[in-house]
Amino acid sequence: MSFLVRLTFFIWDFSEVDVHIGAIARTFITGLFYDIGTLSIFLMPFLVYLLIFPKKWYGSLADRISTWFGFFLAVLIIYLSFFGEFTFWEEFQRRFNFIAVDYLIYTYEVVKNINESYPLPLLLGSLISLVAVTIFICYKRKLFHKTFTNNTSFKQRFSASLPWVSICLLFVFFITNDQAEWSKNRYNNEISKAGVYSFFAAFRNNELAFSEFYSTISEKEAFANVKSQYLPFKDEFTHPDKNEIYRTIHAIDTTGIEQKPNVIFICIESLSGKYLNSLGSDENITPVLDALANQSLFFTNLYATGTRTVRGMEAITLSIPPTPGRSIVKRKNNTGLFTIGEVFKEQGYDRNFFYGGDGYFDNMNTFFGGNGFNIIDRGRGFLLDKAITVKRTNIEDDEVTFENAWGVCDEDIYNKVLKEADMAYSSGKPFFDFVMTTSNHKPFTYPEGKIDIPSGTGRNGAVKYTDYAIGAFLKEAKTKPWFKNTVFVIMSDHCASSAGKWELDVANYHIPAFIYNVPKQQNAKINTLCSQIDVFPTLFSTLGWEYDSNLFGMDILKMGPKDERALIGNYRKLGYLKDGKILVLGDGKTVNFYNWNAMDNSLQITPMNESFKSIAISNYQVADELYHNSGLQLKSLNQ
Repeated sequence: MSFLVRLTFFIWDFSEVDVHIGAIARTFITGLFYDIGTLSIFLMPFLVYLLIFPKKWYGSLADRISTWFGFFLAVLIIYLSFFGEFTFWEEFQRRFNFIAVDYLIYTYEVVKNINESYPLPLLLGSLISLVAVTIFICYKRKLFHKTFTNNTSFKQRFSASLPWVSICLLFVFFITNDQAEWSKNRYNNEISKAGVYSFFAAFRNNELAFSEFYSTISEKEAFANVKSQYLPFKDEFTHPDKNEIYRTIHAIDTTGIEQKPNVIFICIESLSGKYLNSLGSDENITPVLDALANQSLFFTNLYATGTRTVRGMEAITLSIPPTPGRSIVKRKNNTGLFTIGEVFKEQGYDRNFFYGGDGYFDNMNTFFGGNGFNIIDRGRGFLLDKAITVKRTNIEDDEVTFENAWGVCDEDIYNKVLKEADMAYSSGKPFFDFVMTTSNHKPFTYPEGKIDIPSGTGRNGAVKYTDYAIGAFLKEAKTKPWFKNTVFVIMSDHCASSAGKWELDVANYHIPAFIYNVPKQQNAKINTLCSQIDVFPTLFSTLGWEYDSNLFGMDILKMGPKDERALIGNYRKLGYLKDGKILVLGDGKTVNFYNWNAMDNSLQITPMNESFKSIAISNYQVADELYHNSGLQLKSLNQ
């Protein structure tokens, strides 16, 4: 069955895989190797049972019940994995990874999403039928007849078990999932793996210690390299001799007049740059954003740091390069940090986080609430931690016109934003709203009759509805007394897909970003190579703010050619993009240096540049050092 899955994936993405005879052979031989390892691990409980179960009780009722129940569980897991791998591959073009592990925690959203995306009753019926038929056939063929009637001695059983025990120990202690990654083609690597083994490997390794798994340099050199990046901006470090980046950002405006407009940030779910006509598309599904490109600061060469919403939130709020493994949003010690919210707080702002689902999902409420943001979400009964004292407001049933597995439709969340903004305006205090949308997510459902693409028919419809909802929101906002004094920042959390044949598929990190309605700011299209982490530092500069910062991001508008760079990664690979080249750090202390061809998105290996390597490592090493040594914590910065 594992061979069938592997063959299906190979055919499914035939245009992407390396189809040379040697590559095909190695892909399937490596896959067989991991299948044998997975089988050995699966067999361990039964082998142990056979070794310790008294011979005199062979064939007893207890023996038969235990054996058939164990077999039932094994068959159920095999079929579940079989179906699960196809749905997971369809969305992520990967074997099970840490995303699959995370999804086990959030069963409400995941099960409901599956139900809305696929014919779940049919799938469950098919699954139960397959299990039942398999058990029936095995029963009729008397699969365990010899097991229940055998007279083998303990010594014979022990000898027969030894090879499987040896293989199991080999895979548990010496074989890692990343050893299946023998090819430069990512698809061949993923097909070489075994799904169940990949799942448990992800379960064991959802956080990777940078110092242990990645190439490093001296701590002193790493911090010196990172600090040198801010010299052109004349930032003033609070403790120049310490291993920290805490500093004062000086205002561009020498008149000392700071603007304090309201700020509404729309974080769009999964909107790749390739969907916008203003970034090269010809599908005409983003007319609102394409018009906005000429009415705002529009960043045309900006890249997301990762491939998941929580990674985008981390990049935006903490303005930090991605760290290996899970996003900081989902890790321990993720509260009381220096975020962009702290900058807003020092300027006298209220801070609010809006989410159309329950913010318990992906630990969002703990992260935002624990960092001072009030919560406005579609609460489903999950309470905030007692240590988090911010205000939580529910999106009530009568405020919802449409809802799917992930939350209310974009129009509904925007209506709630408008409602809260009206109340905030009456109080006279500026506000910063972080708004996380959900409509551009599978099952791609939204209210009917809003656009000319039927709901639930695919990504293009969800993108067009997302664009429509932004237009409706801005149209309504323009009627409000607070509109003229409100800046709108619009940016994606990540692309719709990060899959590709390369170690890191650069084009699949390209996202749109806009800063709209900034007072006295001339509209412009900015082609500077930059990152998600730079957008809010840029906004703060355009507002003329002088502030203390622990953020890695820079002011894009002040970047020179030497300052341009982007930081991209997935949970294991970390990339540093600059001057048409990308350096990729891997968790086996690998360092690969490529020329990136933006025309066809290909990577070509090139001789190592040691200076490039040093600055790339420095950014990731310092980010990891600061997180693990409390360097992101407010209390440590205030000492």
